[in-house]
Amino acid sequence: MKKLILFLSIGMFIFGATAQIQAPQPSPLTKVEQKVGLTDVTLEYSRPGMKDREIFGGLVPYGEVWRTGANENTKITFSDDVEIGGKPLKKGTYALYTKPGEKSWEVMFYTDTNNWGNPEEWDESKVALTTTAEVTELPFEMETFTIFLDDLQNDGAVLNIVWANTAATLPFNVPTDTKTMASIVKVMNGPTANDYFAAGTYYHESGKDNKKALEWVNKAMEMQEGDDAFWMLRRKALIESDLGMKAEAIATAKRSLAAAEKANNADYVKMNQDSLKEWEAN
Repeated sequence: MKKLILFLSIGMFIFGATAQIQAPQPSPLTKVEQKVGLTDVTLEYSRPGMKDREIFGGLVPYGEVWRTGANENTKITFSDDVEIGGKPLKKGTYALYTKPGEKSWEVMFYTDTNNWGNPEEWDESKVALTTTAEVTELPFEMETFTIFLDDLQNDGAVLNIVWANTAATLPFNVPTDTKTMASIVKVMNGPTANDYFAAGTYYHESGKDNKKALEWVNKAMEMQEGDDAFWMLRRKALIESDLGMKAEAIATAKRSLAAAEKANNADYVKMNQDSLKEWEAN
């Protein structure tokens, strides 16, 4: 009995030490993912409430750097280079900091996103872009801090930061036209050398049709400038060997070997040497 009581006591102690109370967070985390044109934009931020507090000019002083939310950094991610306030911003993830003002806000995109709130020491070299957001007084109050994207267009959108009776708005542009035109040109120009090579490689490795594989690899080599594509020559030699074209396979492997030696690629040098040894011996 004493052993049982001791066992149960230890078990209760362990349970008490490892159990965690689950309770709602005062500023719950949210994540917003939005496609703008062809660009992915992601927002991650915590949402504090007003809770009968004076927000701007009170809880959030004017003219001071604000974390723009609560808890960890408010983060925004762009999958492409964008333009904000006429300035370029490289694709990536940024912490969103602001300096609220009565008539406008200063908005800063900070490259260090690993802070709890504001950085202990502000590093101006980590500010990728600074711009200005317009401020509008709302005819109602937004109880919960909210960031969202609005006015979605093919080439841009508007970032809205809303809390209490204040909305700060920041338009930005995305490279939809550039990406679309590049896609049109690529498709209209037909497959590239890499496309033909990838198709030929797949047909060969999956055993579908080696004659078609050889046709596509030859097409890729015709489009490839020069005679130094040792990886293409290697694939062609393997296909020729599987087609029973021994003499052709040996000749192609020798070309691949020479190109690999020129490029100092030891792996392809050895692979070609091994194949030549095998094929020339038979």
